[in-house]
Amino acid sequence: MPLPLIGLTTYNDKNQYGFPVAALMHKYILAVSEAGGTPVLIPSGLTEDARSTLLECLDGILFTGGGDIATETFGGEPHPRVAAVDPARDSMELALFKAAASDGKPFLGICRGFQVVNVALGGTLYTDIADQRPGAIKHDYNPGTQRQVLAHEVRVDSDTRLAEITGEPVLKVNSLHHQGAKELAAALKSVACAPDGLVEAVVLPGLPFGLAVQWHPEWLTDQPAMRKLFFAFVAACRERKT
Repeated sequence: MPLPLIGLTTYNDKNQYGFPVAALMHKYILAVSEAGGTPVLIPSGLTEDARSTLLECLDGILFTGGGDIATETFGGEPHPRVAAVDPARDSMELALFKAAASDGKPFLGICRGFQVVNVALGGTLYTDIADQRPGAIKHDYNPGTQRQVLAHEVRVDSDTRLAEITGEPVLKVNSLHHQGAKELAAALKSVACAPDGLVEAVVLPGLPFGLAVQWHPEWLTDQPAMRKLFFAFVAACRERKT
């Protein structure tokens, strides 16, 4: 049986010669491949027709991490720490998510991808958690050196899809974000929180697999719970294919 085709969103960058490239860290690609999926990289800047054509071919989509979403997209409060904003990526991912959710495609959102899911459905974000959420723990660990640091625990709600997948009531996760969910979109259900109450995982009910997490499980696949997350996602994509 052909492996499920899973789209992975990319970010825009430049190579050593200064030419624009579509890029993605290999950790995402490896996590999907090791779970039995076929990764397909999705560039920004696709026309609506091209995006629709690609979506028809895909069995699921992984919305990856990256820079901040433009504050005007969700009426956010401007903040000097907002960085690496990419309007072309914002536009493509928000439209792609809405189309995928409408079509019932399985999806997994990671970090920025968690935020894309919330914003696309009408939610808002703290544009800087440390400044705007009193009593918040540290969430913005150094992404250059601390991607595998287990920064804090996440308590998983019982009787949820995430609890069923991981089999653990408490997960130890990394934390590489300075933004997070402020107002959760009405369509989403919170299924896990950090010790300070910040929502760390959500599901979109009604889909075969509609889950987004604020941490980076692709860097923690030495943990059985994180591997199970990718295997469950790919399994849902495989079922969609059949």
